[in-house]
This record gives sequence, C-alpha cells and structure tokens, in this order.
Amino acid sequence: MSTSPVAIEPRAQRGSGSYSLVRLRVTLAFLAAYLVLVALAVYVAYQPVVEDEGTAALHPALLAALVGLVLPSLMAIVVRLILEPVARLDESRAELRESYDRARLDALRDALTGLGNHRAFQEELDRQVQESLRYGGPLALLLIDLDDLKRVNDDRGHAGGDAMLRAMGRLATGTIRRVDRAFRIGGDEFAILMPHVDGEAALAVARRLLATALEGGTQLDGVPPFSFSAGISAFPAPSSDRHQLYRQADAALYWCKRHGRTGVEVFDPTRHGAADDLRSTPELAAAVAEVVASRALRPVYQPIFALETGQPIGFEGLVRPEPGSGFRNAESLFSAAEAARRTVELDMACLEVVAAGLGSVGADRYVSFNVSPRTLETEQFSLTELTDIFARHGIPTRQVVLELTERDAVEDLDRLRQSLASCRAAGMRLAADDVGAGNAGLRLLSQIHFDIVKIDLSLVQGGVLRDSSLAVLRSLLDLAARWRATVVAEGVETPEQLEAVGQLGIPAAQGYLLGRPMNLAAADAVDVQALIAPDRARPPVTEGARAYG
Repeated sequence: MSTSPVAIEPRAQRGSGSYSLVRLRVTLAFLAAYLVLVALAVYVAYQPVVEDEGTAALHPALLAALVGLVLPSLMAIVVRLILEPVARLDESRAELRESYDRARLDALRDALTGLGNHRAFQEELDRQVQESLRYGGPLALLLIDLDDLKRVNDDRGHAGGDAMLRAMGRLATGTIRRVDRAFRIGGDEFAILMPHVDGEAALAVARRLLATALEGGTQLDGVPPFSFSAGISAFPAPSSDRHQLYRQADAALYWCKRHGRTGVEVFDPTRHGAADDLRSTPELAAAVAEVVASRALRPVYQPIFALETGQPIGFEGLVRPEPGSGFRNAESLFSAAEAARRTVELDMACLEVVAAGLGSVGADRYVSFNVSPRTLETEQFSLTELTDIFARHGIPTRQVVLELTERDAVEDLDRLRQSLASCRAAGMRLAADDVGAGNAGLRLLSQIHFDIVKIDLSLVQGGVLRDSSLAVLRSLLDLAARWRATVVAEGVETPEQLEAVGQLGIPAAQGYLLGRPMNLAAADAVDVQALIAPDRARPPVTEGARAYG
C-alpha cells in the first residue's frame, strides 16, 4: 500500500538544536570566565598581606572563598536570565514550524480523498523527472478520468459523487506500490506517477484498477461499480520532457474517451496524434480563446455526391486555423480545446465562420455543420442563439444538418436528446459522424434517430474490401433503411473504394477522389463511372474545383 502522496519536511521539535547550541555556547563562555576568575583568586591568595595604617586588609583566603562560592551562584543566575528567553523563542519557533508544516500539508492534499492535489502533482512530477534524468530509470504517468461522475451527482446527489471520488482514491492507494504517488488533479481527474516503470507495466496496473472498479466489492466500501477512461505515457521514451509526458498521456486519455470510454490507452502517435504541443493547459486555453475572439479561422467546404447521378447533394463545412494562429491544423486546434475545456466556445465560433462564408448553395442542397455533443448537452446551449447564426447569413434551417462529432464523449444523454429534439423541431436534420470509428458512434445510433449516417473512412479505406467490414456496412445500411436515413461513405480516395461503395448500395459519398475541401461551396457533377473505370478519361478540373484549401 502506498504511503502519503505528499512528502514534507520533518517537524521541528521543542528544545531543538538551535536552543541547545545557544545553551552550550553561553555555558562555555561563563565557564571560561569563571575559570579565569578562579585563577585570579588563587593568584591573589598567595600574595603577602599588606596592612596600611587605619585599613583592615581582606585576607586572600577569604577572597578566594568569595570567588569560589558567590560567583558561581551569580553566574548561574545570569545564565538562566539569558537562556530563558532563548528557550521561549525556540519553543515559539518550533510551534511556528509545526504550523507551517501542517499548512503546507493541507495546501498539497486533496481534502476529500486524502491524495495529493494538483499543486502536489506538479511538484512531484518535476522531482521524479529530474530523478529519472539523474539515474536513468523510466517513469510512467497514468491519467484517469471518471466516466459518469456527473450522472452520479444527478442521480444520487453530490454525496454519491463524493463517495465515488473517495472510492477511487482508496482504490489507487490500495493498488499501487509504496514508491508510487497518486493525486486528484481535478474534479473527476486523477494522476498516478510510477517510477522505474515503462508504459506496458503501467498498462497492467491501470487494467487492474479498472477491473476492480468495474467489479465493485469490499475494496470500494459499498460504492456501486464505476468505470473510468485512462491514458498512459512514459519518460524518457516516447516523451522527452515533463510537458510532453503529460500531453501524451492526456492525448491518449481523450482518445479513449472519444472512442467508447471505459478503457486504457498507452500513447501511440499513429493513433493519438503527435501531442507535440508543449504549452501548458492555461497557455492552450488562452491560445484557443484568442482564435475564438479574433475568428482566426478559414472555412472550407467539401462536396457530398449522390453516386447514382454524380450530382452534389450537399457540402460539409469545415474550418482551418489561419497562419499565425498558433495551431498547425484543425486537429491540433480541437485537441487543444478539449484539453483546455473550451470545445463549446470553439464550436460556436466555427458555426459562425462556416455560415458566414457559405453564400448560396442552391435550394436542393444541404450544408452540414460539425457540432460536438458537449455543445448541445451543456446548460448554456441556446436554440435561439443557434438559429440566429443561420438567420443572420440567410441559411434556411431546412438546409442545415447538424453533424455530431466524436471529439467529446456524451455525458448527459437526456439533455442531448432534448437539444436535438428542439433542433429537429426547428427544421434541422441530424447526422451521425464517423460511425465505425469507435464505440461512441455506434452507441449514439442506438439512442438517437439520425437522418444521415456517415460511415467512417476507416471502414471505407481498405476495410471496405474485407468480409468482416462488409458485414458491418450491410448492418448499417439495414438500420439506415429502417430509419429512411441517407448513408454517406466518407474518405473515398481510390477507384476500388468507390466501386465497392457503389456495389454495397451506399447512395452517397465524399472524399478526395470525388472532391477536395474548397474555399467556395460550389462543385460540378462528376462522372462516377469514369472515376471507377481506369480506361476512361477523368473529367477536366473546373475553376471552382481548383479553389480547394
């Protein structure tokens, strides 16, 4: 079992070294003075007695007796007078030190769980990274985010949520080693530092924690089973410094939350992104806020085509951060917004930018706007604010499709349903984005009725040619047919993929083979058969198609 996660300096004791040293010095000083006086008295005692006329001489022996008996008493009194204030001062100092230590311990400890808090985590992270550099051993960081704390607070009150947090704290301290350190670094966020451990070993610890949480039992002290999402990274590989260590673990955590939750991910740059932005979370939050305030975003529009006719039936509105915004692409921008908890305000800014640059698309075409579920489930969501954006730019709501992204996991499904129902009542349609990329999209399909189902490019690119993926696609087509929903295949980039999509009966598609994102929401019809057959000429590129971003 782990000991206290916070290391503090030892308490000062009463009668500490400073008082003892003063007492020793004073005693030695008076002892030296006493020895000098005794030597002087002995010297005087051996001198001849000289008596002047009319004067009584003091006998040297009597003088020696006075020096030997009276002076020690006087010196003891003086020593006591000097040392008593020193002793009181030293006691006050010890009490002050104890108070300081208690205050520092309180400042570094989370009162609810008894674990170290965010400040303690930052100090310990610095210390352990330095030790790893000095001695050459690995260091693993495990970040944990409870999946359903908000729901528990709503269902069982904050007492139930607090009980879950305390159970997570007990579970962490009861599972990790004595040298490991556990922290509660946010509302529902925990961190565990594991020295001399690599990513794979940390993965085993995290899975053991998750299994125990899911099983419940005595270790949770009566708290119902719960789940969490977790991300892991390690130092000095793959991360090279403390900032990258945290960013990589955080990227793995949020990938896990976006793709079904209730799992553990070890950072992999091919799956979780580069995570090479070394800015702290407050710096990222400020950078995202600046992008939102200055509208440093450029809209682009990717056409969506009906495969039977080759005609464009709609456009997906996307954004690109402007040069100088501090973000190299949209993925890094939205990743920063997730880490800084500023997804909602970025979503609203993107809606405004895409709507402002749209222009006329034709009465028979739609425009899809990407929106995170987090935006629609927040208490601040306003249907009036959303419809005002479209009204300002002359976009009828019947041409609007809200495309739910998987950047954030759904936390309040009931509120999300209410918001989507109000949007549908206002004339908008709903699209499920990236279906097949993870469990989140499939779970939403079972909970919400969609008008458009967009199949993720991971099933289309390469996967569409495998039997297992074909079975999934056929099931999605059957579900969409029952809903009378349109199915759109995303990421079509090769003639083979386009042919396979057509043979499956998928009615619409988008991708670089058909049309790239353009600065204008304009596109000509395409010859689908010419794109499929290698022996036929490709249609000429129009001026509008050259304007892609």
